[in-house]
Amino acid sequence: MLRQKPQKVDLLILGAGWTSTFLIPLLETEKVSHAETTTTGRDNTIPFQFDPSSTSTDPYENLPTASTILITFPLKGQGQSKRLTDLYRSVHGETNNWIQLGSTFIFDQVTGWNDENSPYDKSDARAIAEDELMECVGGCALDLVGLYGGTRVPRTWIPRLAKCKDDVKKRSNVHFVHGEDVARAILLTHRNFTRAKRWIVADTRSYDWWDLILSFSAMAEGGEGVMRETEEQREQRLTFGKWVGELMAEEGVRALPRDVSSFERRIDSRGFWKFHGEWPKHARLA
Repeated sequence: MLRQKPQKVDLLILGAGWTSTFLIPLLETEKVSHAETTTTGRDNTIPFQFDPSSTSTDPYENLPTASTILITFPLKGQGQSKRLTDLYRSVHGETNNWIQLGSTFIFDQVTGWNDENSPYDKSDARAIAEDELMECVGGCALDLVGLYGGTRVPRTWIPRLAKCKDDVKKRSNVHFVHGEDVARAILLTHRNFTRAKRWIVADTRSYDWWDLILSFSAMAEGGEGVMRETEEQREQRLTFGKWVGELMAEEGVRALPRDVSSFERRIDSRGFWKFHGEWPKHARLA
């Protein structure tokens, strides 16, 4: 039996993907009414696909009126944010807040710390769309770091990130946030909206890739989930760990993790959590 489309909800998720697997259970627990869209209408969601070239309001007639609209897919360049919000508001009115999920890759300050007030690449297509959203409807951008949790398992990414010892050598630091904390950040923003604001959402840590690789390599010898790996995968991770040990000796690194001051690009996400009086539930990569 298909779920009836609600006429009004607290939160409308445009694009129910990976994030929604954490967000929907939280909304259910917190008794926040919600609706979701997908391009195909799978799993009883509302079928909706944003066409930046179309001025038709027909696709928006099928959406419910919402207090907060969350955009999970990337909007790019000039015009898309205004087109989406104008068409939705022409059908459902202007009493709504908008949240865009973005990426911290727009922060291009490579020396020192980047926070929500730091310079960013204003020519980046996603940054342009975020700026437009803030300008046209006072939207809020939540710029996310590396996402993990559920189907996203960082220890399985190493072979894709590095193919040889030199690749490992080039790896510096990385930042992460768990899907549950992304969901919490969205709910916090829904409840205490910050107009025309860009925030960085991370778990407040800076991770050393060498340290992570060595830790993941040690897991190859035992631990939960290892039995599902092939012998080739285990050998790969052991090899990466060996490379890290060799690089430590070659580069004069006495211990891991390397000092955060040795990395060029660093992300400071304290601002968002301090503003809302909350801190990440997953405060460390497991």
